Amino acid sequence: MRTLELESITKRFGTVLANDAISLRVERGEVLGIVGENGAGKSTLMSILFGVHGPDSGRIRIDGEPVVLDSPSAAIAHGLGMVFQHFQLFPGMSVVENVVYGAEPGRFGLLRRRDATGEVARLSAEYGLDVPADASIDDLPVGVLQRIEILKALYRGAELLILDEPTGVLTPQEARALLRVLRTLAEQGRAVILISHKLDEIIESTDRVLVLRDGAEVFTASTAETSAAELAGYMTGRTIDLHPRRAAHPSGDAVLRVEHVSTAERDRGALHDVSLTVRAGEIVGIAAVAGNGQETLAGVVAGHRALERGSVTLADVDITGLDNADRRAHGLAHIPEDRHRDGVAGDGDIVTSLVAGFHRRAPISVRGILRPRAMRAHAEGLIRRFGIKVADPARAVRTLSGGNIQKLVVARELAHAAPLLLAEQPTRGVDLGAIEFIYDRLDEYRDGGGAVLLISSELSELLTLSDRIVVLCRGSVVAELPVAEADAERLGLLMSGAVAELERVGG
Repeated sequence: MRTLELESITKRFGTVLANDAISLRVERGEVLGIVGENGAGKSTLMSILFGVHGPDSGRIRIDGEPVVLDSPSAAIAHGLGMVFQHFQLFPGMSVVENVVYGAEPGRFGLLRRRDATGEVARLSAEYGLDVPADASIDDLPVGVLQRIEILKALYRGAELLILDEPTGVLTPQEARALLRVLRTLAEQGRAVILISHKLDEIIESTDRVLVLRDGAEVFTASTAETSAAELAGYMTGRTIDLHPRRAAHPSGDAVLRVEHVSTAERDRGALHDVSLTVRAGEIVGIAAVAGNGQETLAGVVAGHRALERGSVTLADVDITGLDNADRRAHGLAHIPEDRHRDGVAGDGDIVTSLVAGFHRRAPISVRGILRPRAMRAHAEGLIRRFGIKVADPARAVRTLSGGNIQKLVVARELAHAAPLLLAEQPTRGVDLGAIEFIYDRLDEYRDGGGAVLLISSELSELLTLSDRIVVLCRGSVVAELPVAEADAERLGLLMSGAVAELERVGG
C-alpha cells in the first residue's frame, strides 16, 4: 500500500450527521494524527475505514483504485489493521495463541506451534516490540499488552495501522516506547493513523494532523507548523488553557483515614497494608497503572470491597463495617468510574437521576411524599449550573451523550456538599471545554473545605488538580509527594516499579 485516500465520506445515523464530506490522505512512511472532541466523528470515520460501517456517500481508494471495505475481514485483506482502545485479547492464553488466533499456521486443523512461535518472535524483533512469545497474557503489564495488539495486526499483514487512544492506560515511559514503535513502523514503510486526545502526544509523534469538529474537517496541517493550543482552539471553537495550575492552600483536619488496609490476595489489584489521609480543603490524587490497586482502593472507600485487615474512618467515624448507603449518610459523595453501571439508571428519567440522594429531604420530599414540582426545580437548577445539554428533563438518561451523563453524575454528587468526595475518572469521556468546567467545580468544592480523593488514569489531570499525589504499585503505596515535587516522568517511574522510593509527607 502506497497511499490511502478517503474522498467526501458522509455518514448519517438517523438525523445525526456523524461525518460530513470528510476527505483525508495518508501515505506510506507517514504518521497521521486525528483529533477532535467526543462526537466529532473520529470513531465513525475509523469504523468506516475498517469496514464496521459503510459510508452513505464518498469513496475509499488504495493506491488510486476504488475499494469496498464492507467488513473488517475486507479491510484486513486490503492491508488495514485496527488497534482498539480496549484490548481484544483472550485471558488464559499465551501471546502466540492470541496473535495467531483465527489465522493459525497449520494443517488438518492442527496448530504448528513452532512455526507460529517463530513468526511471532521474528516480527517482535524486527519491529522492536519486545514481546515474549511464550508468556501468558495474564502475566504481562499493560504496556506489553498494547504491543501485542500491534503484533496481531502486523502478523495479518497490516500495511496501515489505525490506533485508537493507544496510550490511555500506559505510563509516560510506556507511552514513549510505544510511540517510538509507531515511528519505526513508519520508517520501515508502513502508514499509521493515530487517534489521541493527548495533544502534546500528537504534536510530538505525528507528521500531519487532522482536526474534526461536529462531524466535519475544520483544520489540517503539518504537525511541525501547529501547536497543541492551536489544535485545542480548532477542536472547541474557543481558547482553552491546557495546563492550568491550581494554587495550593493550607488544608484542615483529616476527613478520610485509610489505615493499614489489606484485601484478599486472590483478588486482582489486592491492597497490601495501604494507609493514606485526605484532609479538608485538599485533593489527594492516586496514581497507578491499571490493575495496581486503585480500583480496589475506591471500592474499599465506597464500601463495595471487604477488608481482611485495616480500617476506614470518615469524619472521625469508623465506617469500616458500614455499607455504601450508610457511608453516604455519614458524608460520602461518589463519582463512580463506570457512570452507566454505577452512576445512573439509563432507562430512568433525567430528573430522577439528578435528585437521587435528595429524595428523602425537604423540599423534594415532605412526610415521605415526593413533590414533582420541587424535583423538577432541583434538576433544572443543576442542569443550568453545570451546562448539561438536555432537550427535556423528563426524557430517559440514555438519550444523553456520554459526556452529558458524566456531567449529570458530577453535578448530582457535588450538589450533596458532603465532606468527602471520591472522584473516579471524573472527566472520562467529556470534551475539553467540559473538562475545564469540571476542574473549576472540583476546585470550588475543595476551596469550600471539601476533601477529595481523586483517582484518574490521566497524569496531567492528577498534576493539575492534586495537592498531594499517592502512588500505588502492585497494591502498595510506594510514594507520597506534594504536587510541587511531582512530574509525569517521576510518577511514571514510580508507577512502573522502576524506582524503589518511599516518600511520606503530610501524614
